[in-house]
Amino acid sequence: MKKIKVHVVDDSASVRMVLAELLNTDPEIDVIDTSADPIIAKLKLDNRWPDVFVLDIEMPRMDGITFLKEIMQTRPTPVVICSSLTRNNAEMTLKALSAGAVDVISKPETGIKDFFYESALMLVDTIKSASKAKVKNYALLADRQNILHDADEVTGPLTKKRANIQGDAIIAIGASAGGTTAIETVLKELPVDTPGIVVVQHMPEKFTKAYADRLDRICVIRVEEARDKTPIVDGQALIAPGNRHLLIEKKGTGYEAVVKDGPLVSRHRPSVNVLFRSVANCAGSSALGIIMTGMGDDGATGMLEMHETGAYTVAQDQETSVVYGMPREAVKRGGVDTVAPLFEISKMIKKFSKGELVK
Repeated sequence: MKKIKVHVVDDSASVRMVLAELLNTDPEIDVIDTSADPIIAKLKLDNRWPDVFVLDIEMPRMDGITFLKEIMQTRPTPVVICSSLTRNNAEMTLKALSAGAVDVISKPETGIKDFFYESALMLVDTIKSASKAKVKNYALLADRQNILHDADEVTGPLTKKRANIQGDAIIAIGASAGGTTAIETVLKELPVDTPGIVVVQHMPEKFTKAYADRLDRICVIRVEEARDKTPIVDGQALIAPGNRHLLIEKKGTGYEAVVKDGPLVSRHRPSVNVLFRSVANCAGSSALGIIMTGMGDDGATGMLEMHETGAYTVAQDQETSVVYGMPREAVKRGGVDTVAPLFEISKMIKKFSKGELVK
């Protein structure tokens, strides 16, 4: 069996030691090298190039994002960012994800060894997911986003407004590895009259607030991290907070967000299955469900439930997915009405908004 070769680059000796020890316990993973910074790492790459890099951001001599960009230019390879839970690092991590990193592992400021061992299953899954990523699709996304930006019809500062009327229509989106960029691609194209959107993107706690804030700065619609009892209104997208489940409940003529603790579902919290099931129960045929790039099967069962209650359901296609795991499982289980490339999904949302997307 061919093992997944991993190179850990982190200036913390304890992080390098614990990650190598932990990942090497899995029979499918081989940590072939560890380095204290990118300069040292580059000296080793001529002899052994890994399948996956695990990369810290703040390091001496060369920061992680600079090294990440060099990797993507020289020999595109899946990169997992290992970042501490700080506001500044959250912003830098989002830049790394936009530059081509496929996922992020959070690490605390203290108690690193205990944290990593408690998160062993997640860490192994993250590396295995990253190894399957089609990194070339990030270049495709970047090129396409530049084209869209050049053709943007917005001729002045973005004007945001919150709709005052709630309706029955609602859009639910779920994604994992590769999803931060894919979701950005979709949301940037939506007008202010788009029905309310609820999103689960697998991402560690504290990073989701920075992600929502970043999207809010670049989208016409409002984007916020979801809070419990937040009304779901037109022209707004709510992002599930890291480590909390997001559901919806019927409230008068519309819906409101429910944010709650609970066990991992499909090995995740937040879980796409949890969100999709609540949308199936509350909205039925008034909903549009979209499942996007990601490893595993989270969302597949919930999408089937949405499909069976009359919702229109869409899966991102294999060609434009960074990891075609979650969409594939949703298709296999028969819960998908349409398979579409990433760059068509915003158009489908606009059709749904006008009542033109029907089974």
